[in-house]
Amino acid sequence: MSRIGKKSIPLPKGVKVTIGAELHVEGPKGKLNVPIPPGIKVTQVDSNLELSRENDSYAPLHGLTRALAANAVNGVASAFIKELDIVGIGYRADVKGRVATFTLGYSHPIEVLLPDSVDLKIDKQTHLVLSSYDKQMLGQVAADIRSLRKPDPYKNKGIRYTGEVLRKKVGKTGAGPKA
Repeated sequence: MSRIGKKSIPLPKGVKVTIGAELHVEGPKGKLNVPIPPGIKVTQVDSNLELSRENDSYAPLHGLTRALAANAVNGVASAFIKELDIVGIGYRADVKGRVATFTLGYSHPIEVLLPDSVDLKIDKQTHLVLSSYDKQMLGQVAADIRSLRKPDPYKNKGIRYTGEVLRKKVGKTGAGPKA
């Protein structure tokens, strides 16, 4: 039984929804399309969206479609935010237009082209604030940036999500067996 699928989605002011083969969601931040799989029916009741399924074989798709629709409605009304921290001596980031440049201890700077739907702000060259109305795209861009220099458990250096807890590992002791 899908508890998530049964919850209605409240529509904030300024958000327009068009129901067809896809769910078109339009708001002040942007436009998104959510695919509606067969067996799932979407209806608008007053200022709420209701999702229902034909039978229980569509239960997994019911919850998934409702979650995707809720993320689209919330995203076009108010943007999602992900924050990353760059930790390490000499590690820094810079953004010019849609291109972010990272200096992460490699022999060359790394340039990342940001999608149109994702905005990047940098505080003090080491704190990144990504924002977007598309939650899926935001998570993918944040994961791609983090993968440029993953957090090192031995030196605690790299790019990590703000608040991500790293367990520091103990390195080698250097003393071998004595005879």
